[in-house]
Amino acid sequence: MFNITNDTLERWLKEDIPYMDLTTCMMGIGSRNGEMHFFSRDEAVICGTEEVARLTALKGGEVLEYLSSGSKVFPEQVFMKVAGRAGILHLLWKTSQNILEYASGVASRTNRLVEKARKVNEKVSILSTRKVFPGTKELCIKAVLCGGGLPHRLGLSESILIFKQHRVFDSSWDEPTTKIEKLKTKSCEKKIIIEIEQPEEAFPLCRAGVDGLQFDKLPPEKLTDLVRVIKMDFPQILCIAAGGINENNIDEYAATGVDAIVTTSMYFGRPINIGVTMKAT
Repeated sequence: MFNITNDTLERWLKEDIPYMDLTTCMMGIGSRNGEMHFFSRDEAVICGTEEVARLTALKGGEVLEYLSSGSKVFPEQVFMKVAGRAGILHLLWKTSQNILEYASGVASRTNRLVEKARKVNEKVSILSTRKVFPGTKELCIKAVLCGGGLPHRLGLSESILIFKQHRVFDSSWDEPTTKIEKLKTKSCEKKIIIEIEQPEEAFPLCRAGVDGLQFDKLPPEKLTDLVRVIKMDFPQILCIAAGGINENNIDEYAATGVDAIVTTSMYFGRPINIGVTMKAT
């Protein structure tokens, strides 16, 4: 179960309706009973139905049926139905639609990345970066999981990933063995991953005992040979490709033999087109 709190759901709703639904109130239709149906105009991996179901219950509506997040749907397929007074349905309408459209967009793009990569490398993991728009992380991470991916790291507290921006503050990285030994002593249960940009950086770090290498923006043709040689001499080293990887080239990177691919591309693109219909009952 993915934990998005009721307080977060209420905050999302309050952004759209800070005080009241003036239109429904002025029309005097709020007490009429009805149903609201959600359908996809696209082939998609749906995400966010549990959150919409919980919002519906919080506001006194009734969930009639829905498909769970991660389900694949086809154009014009109804995947969720809720019932309640018209005032409740209009209260929920746009926030629910936004949750479903944006989360399903991320889940669908993630799923396409996973499927395309695993056609050429069935063991490769597709990992999402931390480059989410502030305030959207919980929903984005759930969507990545529903699409078949995983988060690369959920935050700076989770893992040790050393970039060149870290190493510029410590010149002793010219001799990495001592540095890596000290890091492993201080944090024995954590893997030490280092991002590199040049192939010649790889082997001194492998010999020094690093647990993994993240290759930033190395073209696939160079990465293929490098990963092959690393795996021959250091089969335990985790090899990760990152930088500029998207749906157009992910199969090329998967074919290099890396263990994982890190990408931001699932976060950016068109939301899934979710249609909403209502009827009085």
